[in-house]
Amino acid sequence: MGLLKQIFNFYLDSSVHVALAVFSLSWITLLEFHIPYDESVLFFIFFASISGYNFVKYFGRARFHHRSLMSRLKLIQVFSLLCFLLMCYYAWHLELKTLLYIIGFGLLTFLYAVPVLPKNKIDDRHKTLRNVSGIKVYVIALVWSGVTVLLPLLNNDFPVNADVVVTVCQRFVFIIALMIPFEIRDLSYDSLRLATIPQQIGVKKTKIIGVLLLMMFFFLELFKDETNAYQLLALMMTAFICLLFVVFAKTNQGKCYSAFWTEGVPIYWLILLLLFL
Repeated sequence: MGLLKQIFNFYLDSSVHVALAVFSLSWITLLEFHIPYDESVLFFIFFASISGYNFVKYFGRARFHHRSLMSRLKLIQVFSLLCFLLMCYYAWHLELKTLLYIIGFGLLTFLYAVPVLPKNKIDDRHKTLRNVSGIKVYVIALVWSGVTVLLPLLNNDFPVNADVVVTVCQRFVFIIALMIPFEIRDLSYDSLRLATIPQQIGVKKTKIIGVLLLMMFFFLELFKDETNAYQLLALMMTAFICLLFVVFAKTNQGKCYSAFWTEGVPIYWLILLLLFL
């Protein structure tokens, strides 16, 4: 059991689970727009997610405590390097216009983790986009929706039509709702300068916002020109599962509640879609 627990902890801490969630949302996009499975773009997104998330999570520790790194963190660094090399391999197989599009999100990830922003705008000690008051959740939602919707479509020369715009909006509100359990969990630890949603309006109102966002997420599907009963059913079940995680979220929650079960909602969505199609 000790070994299994270590493997599971590594699975979470090395961002494999979150990368699977991003991978799942990207594959869902291909399925919804009837585009064949695109190994290059999906695996690029998977390995880029691991590299990017680990860079954001561990940049400060690796920079300021390099000599005192724990063995697990060193292992994560080696694993992240391997994922970065695999990301570069799959990037080589992408369209040039896709790579140019990726640069913008790469820059956003860099600004999110690296202290380069002016001191007078944010916390004096942590000059990163991550610490700009009130925008963290929206930056993450913007990156996730852009990467998981536009990137797979762009690489397959799919035109940006009304359905694509609706899907981007739909994915954006879904990601914000999905992050609410995380925001509630971190309420006791986040600096007040972050001005997260629960800090500004309280836990109860935050949950109400989450429910409203998930309703919007579902009803936006009805504005698409092309959809079907299977997609609608999978989406409705996904919204309901996410709603349960939002409603039952609390500040004192187990490690797996948000980091594993809630984070896995996009994976459940993909499984449902594959079963129904």
